[in-house]
Amino acid sequence: MTQVEGEPRVDAVLPEERLRGLFREMLVIRRFEEKVEERFRAGELPGFLHVAIGQEAVACGVCAALEPDDVISSTHRAHAHTIAKGTHINAVMAEMYGKKEGCSGGYGGSMHLYDVARGNMGANAVVGAGLPMMAGAALAFTLKGEPRVAVPFFGDGATNTGAFHESMNLAQLWKLPVVFVLENNGWAESTPASQQLPLAVEDMHHRALAYGMHHLEVDGQDVEAVFAATREARAHAVSGKGPVFMNVRTFRFTGHYVGDPQVYRDKAEARELAETHDPIERLRVRLGVSDEDFERLDAEVQAEVDASVDFAKAGTDPAPEDALRWVYADGTMERS
Repeated sequence: MTQVEGEPRVDAVLPEERLRGLFREMLVIRRFEEKVEERFRAGELPGFLHVAIGQEAVACGVCAALEPDDVISSTHRAHAHTIAKGTHINAVMAEMYGKKEGCSGGYGGSMHLYDVARGNMGANAVVGAGLPMMAGAALAFTLKGEPRVAVPFFGDGATNTGAFHESMNLAQLWKLPVVFVLENNGWAESTPASQQLPLAVEDMHHRALAYGMHHLEVDGQDVEAVFAATREARAHAVSGKGPVFMNVRTFRFTGHYVGDPQVYRDKAEARELAETHDPIERLRVRLGVSDEDFERLDAEVQAEVDASVDFAKAGTDPAPEDALRWVYADGTMERS
């Protein structure tokens, strides 16, 4: 992790109990995404589906380091961020099935997961669209004198958009408490970084340097490293010193979407990445989890995920006459 000289250090060592909690959370997200992929292929889920298998440590490490009233925005690959920010998998699965019990009332589906009560201000299918929204939230925190941070998750393709540069510019100019989390997996849908960026993936911090912004380089397959960097970034941002850019290197083990044939990618290389850079396996080794203990935990997690499917299927279909409700906020949307 690269640190700028003179910045405060934060004690971010995680106790083993907390680390085991993150291990379980990462496993829940993995099994959840495998389940939604299975149900999608079975024809039960509408729309498109994008999973973040391989990137679980980013969502879990970042969200674990935030305070409950900090806010995030997410991307079209939103399941992990939403679960890591505290939304129960029943509510996320119900949203997959388009049920009123879903976290977005059944209106959003996979790419539009919201849970405002838990600080998830929304996933967005438009590349980079969450960035200005988080700059706005951070401006509100500053004007109100609230010690909170806003955290947009985005991919490397989003760093080529105008929304990214305008948000970075204003955040740095106004010293807004934003922690920009780049999930740098080297792919913009099916286009490799070498064909869509003037920078190498390891040089993405230059995006921050262009605005004089504090930056951190992070191993995204190491949940402890992600947690430590986020604590550091949060402390910097809420101190009034301005935003922080986190270049989190990670790996997408799957295609851009479920069903993507990945003709643009070396399949042997992708398989090797999954075998050698799995964040869950890495933490399992770090914690010394035995095969027997892992199988017991995995069965427990799988049962929870299976139960979430039962919960979703038993949910309520939204009424067609309510289709235009909440186009504008009216304060009446109820959430548990």
